[in-house]
Amino acid sequence: MKTTCLIAFFCLLVSIQLHAQEINKNYDEALAKELKADEYGMKKYVLVILKTSNAPELPKLIRDSVFKGHMANINLLATEGKLIVAGPLGKNEAGYRGIFIFDVEQIEQAKLLVDTDPVVKSKMMIAEYYNWYGSAALKETLKIHSKIEKLKH
Repeated sequence: MKTTCLIAFFCLLVSIQLHAQEINKNYDEALAKELKADEYGMKKYVLVILKTSNAPELPKLIRDSVFKGHMANINLLATEGKLIVAGPLGKNEAGYRGIFIFDVEQIEQAKLLVDTDPVVKSKMMIAEYYNWYGSAALKETLKIHSKIEKLKH
């Protein structure tokens, strides 16, 4: 249900964006091309929601090691420009643990990337995949984040 509401919200945002026809005076064609934006400044991504799995819980030492690898994998994928957004979700009834937004257009491409993550390899978490249409400017957040991040993971 929450996933359906989340998808409906994003569809509403896209619908509003698609109906705006006024030419933007701040349009930067070179930047739009660099970010692979369409005429609305948008592009296709894959949104991944990580969920707690039903697998038996691993010992604390192994869990800690898996999460350390999870963070290292996130940093690697972000450095490579494949992962645009990642972060944990607050406690919830659905067992959702975190999200990834990948700079890929196909779910199959995202699956290959998620399969490199230790939390998925260890079966501590499972992934749900969704095609998502969002601002092409998301890729710029990585550049900005490095300027505001005081402590590194």
